[in-house]
Amino acid sequence: MARRQSYILVAIFVLLICTEAVLGENGGNNNGNGNPGNNNGNGNKGDNNGNGNVGNDNGNGNTGNGNGNGNKGDDNGNGNEGHDNGNGNEGHDNGNGNEGHDNGNGNKGNGNGNGNKGNEHGNKKGRDDDPDTTNYDDLTPLASGQERHFCKGKGACFFKTLVCPAECPGKKPKKNKRTKGCFVNCGSKCEATCKWRKPNCDGYGSLCYDPRFVGGDGTMFYFHGAKGGNFAIVSDDNLQINAHFIGTRPQGRTRDFTWVQALAVMFDTHTLVIAANKVSHWDDSVDALSLRWDGEAINIHTEGDAEWKIDAEGRKVLIERTDDTNNVRVKVSGLADLNIRVRPIGKEENRVHNYQLPNDDAFAHLETQFKFTNLSDLVEGVIGKTYRPDYASPVKRGVPMPMMGGEDKYQTPSLFSPLCKVCRFERPSGSASI
Repeated sequence: MARRQSYILVAIFVLLICTEAVLGENGGNNNGNGNPGNNNGNGNKGDNNGNGNVGNDNGNGNTGNGNGNGNKGDDNGNGNEGHDNGNGNEGHDNGNGNEGHDNGNGNKGNGNGNGNKGNEHGNKKGRDDDPDTTNYDDLTPLASGQERHFCKGKGACFFKTLVCPAECPGKKPKKNKRTKGCFVNCGSKCEATCKWRKPNCDGYGSLCYDPRFVGGDGTMFYFHGAKGGNFAIVSDDNLQINAHFIGTRPQGRTRDFTWVQALAVMFDTHTLVIAANKVSHWDDSVDALSLRWDGEAINIHTEGDAEWKIDAEGRKVLIERTDDTNNVRVKVSGLADLNIRVRPIGKEENRVHNYQLPNDDAFAHLETQFKFTNLSDLVEGVIGKTYRPDYASPVKRGVPMPMMGGEDKYQTPSLFSPLCKVCRFERPSGSASI
């Protein structure tokens, strides 16, 4: 009997040890599997994280705030809808492939793409480093007039034929330049779509108004420069774009109101200048746009193809009208694509902003949207640096007019000079004179 009682006591003792071991594996409150800490998902430590993160309030398959995978709410991990999310998310503060700010997994800093330091996205919307995008041959159009294009890139569009939609049968509208054009993408998108051929002042790479920029990272900021000043907008190994500012300073103000009146696009030994003419009274039917190539004036007719092009030592330059007056598209192969519009300051705009402009000057200026190809990771310039993969925007968010400084760094001696404190572009010997 004594031996049987001993066996019973040993069994009870072993049972108690096993129970304690099971309870000990889950140290903390409201935890996932085998995790120490509070309100955690699988193997996580820290605040508001998805899988493999450091923080509190985590976990898989949860609904609410501070969740891991497959969750809805704020501060989530992968595959979530909401804010402050990881990969493949909708909204702001996302990781790869997202539109918005403050993104990414495993990053240092605020608002990163994957593996990036600093703010905003890893992928830049205003640059196109995929050569397959425009790697196609033009085929004979359909009987309906819809243009066809044979893709030659080795990606998803390899040897496919893209047909322009009936809404925009050609890349360049013939009869009405104000209609949409067909945009062919033989790269990863593999599509032919209809788009307006005008600058989008809210889009990536735009420069409009009292100069308001939207950088390659999607951040909006103002850079006022100075009346009569010239500033490097982009400066890279093989491209420099300078802007000339016009402006006015009403009595009692401490700074100028400024607008971009001209751009100088410099590459290789060449300079292309796009400028808004000074006009006393605005008339939409009168062309206030002037163009110069290496110092010589360019005249583009409004009839026919309405374009000017040149092969500059293997680099093709195309300028085409996108309206009968005051609108052009400029394309420098392998470097940049610019959509440009000339516009005035209207009477109502002048009144609302209290610019106090003189009656004999409409302050015609440029609105531009840039798209760049093959920028280096060390690109400089007011807007150029926003295309760096590790760029962290210094502007203050949440204010009506986030300001970007640096006038002293980007000011150039003239519109045609590639020299500034941080400029990278250098003219090769034998550069064209202006």
